[in-house]
This record gives sequence, structure tokens and C-alpha cells, in this order.
Amino acid sequence: MNLCLKNRVVCFVCAVSVGLLVGPQTLLAVAGARQTGTASPADVAGLYRNAVEPDVLVVVYHEGGDLYEEGPRTPREQLVESSKDHFATVVDAVSFVFKRNADGDVESFTQGTGGDWPGSLSHEERFDRVNGDTARLNHFRPYMRTEAMIPVRDGVRLHVVILRPEGSETSGPPVPFLMTRTPYGVDGYTSDVVNAMKPELAQSGYIFVFGDIRGRYESEGKFVMNRPIVAHKTKNDVDETTDTRDTIDWLLKNVPNNNGRVGVLGISYPGFLAMMAGIDAHPAVKAISPQAPMTDVWMGDDFFHNGAFRETYGFDYVQELEAQKTDAVVQSKEDTYNFFLRNVDFAGAAKAAGMENLPTAKMFLEQPSYTKFWRDMAVEWHLTKVEVPTLEVGGWWDQEDMWGTQAEYAALKPHDSKHEVFMVLGPWNHGGWVSTTRHLGVLDFGAPVGDEYRRSIETPFFEKYLKDRPGFDLKDVASFRTGVNQWERYDAWPPKVGFHAVKLYMTADGGLGEVAPGAQGVGGKVAVNYSAIPFDPIPYRHRPIQATYGKGSKWRTWLAEDQRFVSGRKDLRNFETPVLDHDVTVTGDVMADLFASTTGSDADWVVKLIDVYPDDAPAPMGGYQLMIVDEIFRGRYRESFEKPEPITPGKVEEYKWSLHGVDHTFLKGHRIMVEVQSSWFPLYDRNPQTFVPNIMAAPASAYAGQTVSIYGSAKYPSHLDVSVADR
Repeated sequence: MNLCLKNRVVCFVCAVSVGLLVGPQTLLAVAGARQTGTASPADVAGLYRNAVEPDVLVVVYHEGGDLYEEGPRTPREQLVESSKDHFATVVDAVSFVFKRNADGDVESFTQGTGGDWPGSLSHEERFDRVNGDTARLNHFRPYMRTEAMIPVRDGVRLHVVILRPEGSETSGPPVPFLMTRTPYGVDGYTSDVVNAMKPELAQSGYIFVFGDIRGRYESEGKFVMNRPIVAHKTKNDVDETTDTRDTIDWLLKNVPNNNGRVGVLGISYPGFLAMMAGIDAHPAVKAISPQAPMTDVWMGDDFFHNGAFRETYGFDYVQELEAQKTDAVVQSKEDTYNFFLRNVDFAGAAKAAGMENLPTAKMFLEQPSYTKFWRDMAVEWHLTKVEVPTLEVGGWWDQEDMWGTQAEYAALKPHDSKHEVFMVLGPWNHGGWVSTTRHLGVLDFGAPVGDEYRRSIETPFFEKYLKDRPGFDLKDVASFRTGVNQWERYDAWPPKVGFHAVKLYMTADGGLGEVAPGAQGVGGKVAVNYSAIPFDPIPYRHRPIQATYGKGSKWRTWLAEDQRFVSGRKDLRNFETPVLDHDVTVTGDVMADLFASTTGSDADWVVKLIDVYPDDAPAPMGGYQLMIVDEIFRGRYRESFEKPEPITPGKVEEYKWSLHGVDHTFLKGHRIMVEVQSSWFPLYDRNPQTFVPNIMAAPASAYAGQTVSIYGSAKYPSHLDVSVADR
């Protein structure tokens, strides 16, 4: 889904704020071209609605003899005519081609970007004319922009962009700060951008501060990926907590007419930095919102999941952050599936890319287990008290940092004596709550869920703690229940009232249900087998697989892809319920408890919980297999993440790990399916299935096909532990 076309400004801001690695130089000017075109036809003016996203509106109107367009989240831009009914905005190369019906009346326009202006369209989207209303939609509040280089305790200077409501520096009530620190560059932040990105907060009025962190873009010093917190600091020690404190000190003293309160928020890496503001917090910090925060990049976020290495993501992301001070997106003309298969292991791939000496890549190669290096980078160990009100935000289909939101909430909540820790979980991918959209891939949630969150939760949260305004009424957790597409609010997470524990047993006959195998004649077989072949690993998304953020990449929506493209393979096994005769709602953490063996001495286990739609479901959902939760576990770490051990060939062992949280209703007429497999390539590197000390440098000779057995018997009852809503 091309958010550029639905909300052009927000598209670019999202890319910066959620870590999609679009630098500020990519942010196009948004003030609008002031060029004179030919006379514009009067009948193109009117209100238009996006044909796919009905909540996205555009108004086209005349003013002073020129034609303009704007939306609630896009600034006014002049349209310049190139030929009859063909227009474009010169600044950002967006084309507008108006369509007429048989009577000659304008009924829609097609909007597209790219190609050779004028008249060339790509990534087209249609906007249908609603009526002839030309009332202005854009009500952006003007902000004044300044920049500063802020000195911190070791003499390094950090670059910030400051945006404040015009006139607030000399008159009116004092204004609080709302700060985001980022490694992705801040030069592109302007009045229009902050209004488009956070329209509700911008209307209320804050002093927005956007800062380049140490060693990135215009800030001085050395960049260190997820810089560890220094314990027992001396006065000259620096980390992200000290840089945050020193930045705030300077702002309080040097920015006039502030009210002495600071809120901090950010998505992805900036989410990690938002959490840094809540550790050893400056007294002025009154609220933080870590959103999809990088929290523990070995345990469950960007670079490893339960010991399995996220090969393509680590390969691309480290190059983009550590190969230069700005961001250069990794592109690939080759299917990355073929590239990583051809280079055997990560050492081979890193050498081919010339990245083996980048700091984090070296750690991948030298320390693949959960060593002190990775633990020191992790945040959750520092969350032993609640210092400031905290709003954690995450998405059910976050392809990068779903783990961090839930892990930080779980670490903080036991210390929440003042009821100041909250969490929101919605039907989004990474940062999807920023945009105005009802969709994720083919999924339609019936409403612009991100807009609902920002208006009813995020904005009231900061208004309460930074301006003492009423309206924030979240009990503890807000969760968007997928399947039925409705918001739920809970007093705790996982919720305690209205749910009961259930075991969904996988029988060796391919069944899935609440009756344990061996009971009442269920499960005639003991185990089901499949051959795991590392020379033909199971792809994690449809091929060809582009570089993570490369041109045409489907990375952002892959978790919502239809799993039928792999579910018929012979190197995995499916377990299914009969067609459901009533709705089944699963809420809370899902645990996989797998009893399995392999003929090899190492193995990976991937478990997916899937909602199987009926064949006669409305298009495009007929027969669709939608992953609800999923996770991988590397077998060598079954006893310890710090000390890997080989698996005894043929021995049945228990593997238990979290698939993370869910709030989903499997509707009547659907089926519940569990899929088990042993590769997920090339997002995760191949397990050679022969134990080697370091998989990163496993020789080609170590890779061998093995027979995997999944047990579903009374003695070895493989199952999922879930919490199901009471009927």
C-alpha cells in the first residue's frame, strides 16, 4: 500500500520516524509550487475521496486564478496544468489526471508519483468526486523553525531542530516540549511536516524538538548502535540517558516561554531513545511514549529471535546505519533468497558486501550467542522502577519490533504503584498508527484505526501530563481485537477476567483441539515427520524477495501475507481444528510447547498460529491463511541462551517459547491452524542442522537434510497454551 499517495507528507515522515531509513534529504518541499500554468477548468474543483481509503480526502479549489489542492494532513499545493485535465505539483512530482464521464462531467482524478513529469503516472490511486464543496480542509497551525547545536557534558555538540507555535515565544501561556531523538536525520522537519505527522498535537501546541543523536547526521561524536547504558557513571561518562538529560537542561534554559515540562516519544530506534528518557529521568520529563521500541535486539527485536539470526534484516540495517553517517538504502537486483543461499552463511554474505568490519556486523560474526555485549545493549534489565508515566505502543503485525513493546510493559508494570504505565496494541505493522489508513495489505479493519488511537489515547496522554488537561481515561491497556475489528480496554495485560486457560493440542493425525491426544481415542499416531532440507529452505515471504527497504519490497506487510504460498510444502506440518461452530477469541500471550526430535544435532523450530478463512469468504479472503502470531526458536539454546548445546539425535526434547501477545477472534466458519516448520529464509539464517560452534561461519559441508518428528501423543503432548474468552 503506497502511503505516499494517500498522505504524501506523512509517508515521508513515517519513513524517518519509524526507522524506514529515508533521510531528511528525501523529504520533499511541501509549501507548494508557485508557478503560473494555463487557465484551469473551473469544473475540476470539488471534494474528492480516496477510492481505497475513504477517510483520506482532497479538496481542489481555485484561488486568485490558480488551482490548488490540499487535504487534512497535506499542505496546500498549486496544480500546474500541462494539457487538458492533466496537472502536477512541480515540487514533489505528483500527477493529477482528471477523468470525465460520458456527459463530460469530472467524476474522479487519478493521482500518481514518479515517471517523467508531466503526465506520467506510476503507483496510481483514484479519488472519486464527492461533491462540488471547495471548503478548505487544511488547518495547519504555523510553527516557527530554528536550529541549535547543544553542548553536552563531554564537549560534543548535538544538533536539534526546534519548532514552536508562531508567537508563543513572546506571548501566551508557557508551552511544553515534545521531543524525538533519532539516528535518521532531522533536517526535513518543518511546520508542514509536524502538522502532517502529529496533527492533533500540533493543533494543541507544543515546542517540538527533533534531535540527531551522537555521531549521526549533523551531531558530533561517535555513533554506537543502541549505545549501552553506563552503570555507576562518573561525571564524564556518556550514554543516551545523559545526552537526553543534557539536551533537556539546555532547552529549559535557552528556549523562552516553556512550561518546564518535557514529553518524549519515538518509533523503533527513536522508541528505544524515548525509553532512555525514562531511565535516570530528568525531573522535567513528565511523560514518555516508547513506540515499537528496540528493546533487546538479541532476544526478540531486530537482529535475533530466541537465538535465530535475522539475516536479511541485520545485513541491510547495519550497512545503512554504520557504513555512513547518513542513510543509504541497500538495494539488490538479485532475489535475496538466492544471494544468501549462494553465500552459504552470514560470513560469506558479509564478505561479499564488504561489511564484515562494521561494528555490529563484527559482533554478529564473533558473538552469535547471548553474550554480555548483547545483554548490555538490552533495555529491559534497567526497568526496575517507574520514573515517569509511560505509554507503550505496538502493532500485532510489526515486522521489526513487536517484542519490545510487550517486554517493556511486562518489566515496568510490576513496579507501577501509581498507575502510570499503559499499553496500546493495534492492528498495525511497524509504525502503522502514524498514517490514515483502514488497511494492512488486504486486511480491512473498517476504520482508520491509527487516527482513532492518536485522537483518543496518544493526544490525551500528553495533554494530561504536560498540560494538566482532562480526557485521558485509559484503564491500563487498549487492544484492537482483530477478526471482529473492535477496540477493547482491559484492567491488566494479559486480562484476568472473562478468560480461561486452554491447551490446543497438536495430534500426530494433523488435528488441533482441546482434547489431549490419547484421551477418548484421539490421536492414533504418536508422531508426524517431515524432511527439513537446508538446500531448499522455506521462504518467509513471496519471491522474489527484495532487499528489506529496497525498491518494490513487500517487507512492510509480509506478516499479513496469505500463507497458502508455503502451507502445501512437504517440509512442514499443519494441525487444524474442524470448521468452528462458534466464535473463538484468543487473548493474551500464546506459548508454544513443542515435543520434537531430529536426526540432526541442531534444529530451528517455527510455529505459526493461523486463521484459515472459509473458501466462500468475500474476495480476496476466500481460503486465506492469515498468521495471527508466530515465532522461531533455535534448538541449541533450549537450556541456555548463553551456552548453546548440541541436540542428541533422535531424542525427544521439549521446546517452550512465547509467540507473544494476541487479541483475535476466530469467527464461526473459520478454522484454527498451527503450522510447524524448520526454516524461514532468508529472514532467518539457515540452521545447518549439524551442530557447529558458530552458525555465522558454518562450512557448506555442515549443512545436511534431517528428519524432524513432531510428537502429539499422551506422553509427548505438543500444544499451544492460550487464553480463550468465556462463552
